[in-house]
Amino acid sequence: MSNIRVLIVDDNDELRSSMTHFFRQQQDISVVGEAANGMDALKQLREKQADVMLLDMIMPNLDGFGVLRQMQHLDADRRPHVIAVTALGRDDFIRRAVELGVRYYMIKPVDLSVLLERVRDVTRQDLPLSLETHALVAPGLTLEDKLSNLFLSMGIPAHIKGYQYLREAIRLVIENPGMIGGITKELYPAIARRFGTTASKVERAIRHAIEVAWSRGRVDTLNKAFGCSVAQPDEKPTNGEFIALIADKLSPDHPAHSA
Repeated sequence: MSNIRVLIVDDNDELRSSMTHFFRQQQDISVVGEAANGMDALKQLREKQADVMLLDMIMPNLDGFGVLRQMQHLDADRRPHVIAVTALGRDDFIRRAVELGVRYYMIKPVDLSVLLERVRDVTRQDLPLSLETHALVAPGLTLEDKLSNLFLSMGIPAHIKGYQYLREAIRLVIENPGMIGGITKELYPAIARRFGTTASKVERAIRHAIEVAWSRGRVDTLNKAFGCSVAQPDEKPTNGEFIALIADKLSPDHPAHSA
């Protein structure tokens, strides 16, 4: 397999240098360029082939959002996968970036080893049914990592409310399996309190996220991830059924995790 070509864009010279040094130590990564501002980033995208661009959102001359908009005018083969690496953490900025095509949004300071895994992740996402069983049970993966991998492969976008509510629901049910039996009286209200919303909005948002996954035809991703038939394209589960299924499969007590 050829190396992953990475373009690093950040106006912080020290951070850009440390990122470049780190990635050049990886056998499967080639750093094809660096840029300290958005205009230079676009120039390099026209001149060099990059698979992944690490993009700061706050830069002189042209910020990261401007780069994302201008990228739409480039030929398709000149548009790399984009991972935002920025100090901007507001929900509206994250939503805007994702809508413009960002695959991951990471808040500084970042763990470079995690960033490396995200670089590898995005280059695998174009493969059909890219989520293998080991992507969920591999040692060292946190529950958050596993859910991110699963939802991304299923086509549930990170910017919709149901994405966050589903993550929280699954986490709560793994910690307290009895909550699934009181989904309307316990689970939804607990999530609503966590996010400052209402139980009915939580229920609707989770329903929407599940419908998005089923409408995108990626249900077989679940079956491939868990190594058995757990879902059917023509049988959309209820919120409770979906949450219980994922919580059970990702629980530390599940046989797949106790070997």
